[in-house]
Amino acid sequence: MSKPPRTRGRKRAAKIPAKPAPSAPLETSSPAREPLDEPDDPPGEPVSSLPVPAEQSGLDRYPRDTLARYFAEVGKYPLLSREEELELAQRVHGENDPEAAQKLVLSNLRLVVKIALEYRRVWTNLLDLIQEGNVGLLQGVKRFDPSRGVKLSSYASYWIRAYILKYLIDNIRMVRVGSSRAERKLFFQLSRARRELAQEGREVTPALLAEKLGVREPEVVDLQHRLAQGDLSMDAPAHRDEPGGSSFGETVAGDDARETDTVADQDMRRAFRAQVERFAVDLDPRESAILRQRILADEPRTLQEIGDDFGLTRERVRQIEKKLVDNLREYLKENLVDFDYWAPEG
Repeated sequence: MSKPPRTRGRKRAAKIPAKPAPSAPLETSSPAREPLDEPDDPPGEPVSSLPVPAEQSGLDRYPRDTLARYFAEVGKYPLLSREEELELAQRVHGENDPEAAQKLVLSNLRLVVKIALEYRRVWTNLLDLIQEGNVGLLQGVKRFDPSRGVKLSSYASYWIRAYILKYLIDNIRMVRVGSSRAERKLFFQLSRARRELAQEGREVTPALLAEKLGVREPEVVDLQHRLAQGDLSMDAPAHRDEPGGSSFGETVAGDDARETDTVADQDMRRAFRAQVERFAVDLDPRESAILRQRILADEPRTLQEIGDDFGLTRERVRQIEKKLVDNLREYLKENLVDFDYWAPEG
């Protein structure tokens, strides 16, 4: 049996496709700033790139990470030229065109991401900041006036930053630190002023901070004191060595009357009752019944019911009651200390 003829020449190896070189990561954000400091200059042009790979296909276009997926979605919307932005802004400002407003918002979502990245050291969840910044972007587009000659990115950046800072100051502490506009301004400028004074080689005191920020010294002291104290749960034990003991909430004084006032009030009530019993000794049966069933009773009887018991008219019972109250007041004024304080006229 003959062998099959051998083919001449060398066997050529199969070509293996070269592995594509990974694309270089793009610039993600501007240099980091001090936490909770307002930047000196607003961002100019919207950021044109995001931390997303340049080429994605198939399932890679929808990464599992929520933040990366959001970056990928934002990167789909192209930037607008100056002429396109002006045309759309005029349609929004003059005609309230919702489609034009949507295009302006979508094309500036990169700007929100850029500003939110500046505060990533303050708040770990970047998507929270982006969400609040998007609301500020909506306000910026709504209020933008193209006739003023200002670019939308420069104008909207203030609204974006304002909403992000408002979110931070409302949520960075369990108890809100700044509730008014002046307190929020002082809150954001305090760390910058402290740093600038330290760089100048000066001792940072509340007086110097107040002078630099144009506020009163007690306001600076109060804010520093509030920032220095952490949040404390009212249910936490008051003493660490007594886990099952009283809590901090039980040691805080409430709005109820003080113990000394309560004791004084009880003593006054006992003295009042004793004097009333002495006053009732000389009353006739009709007056005694009106005193105990009308004046001192928790659920007083009606004038008609007492009048039926004694064969009196309703008006007559009212007259006896009025005279009895006047006599009792005069008696207590003479025999009870500080009666005018506890039962003033009128």
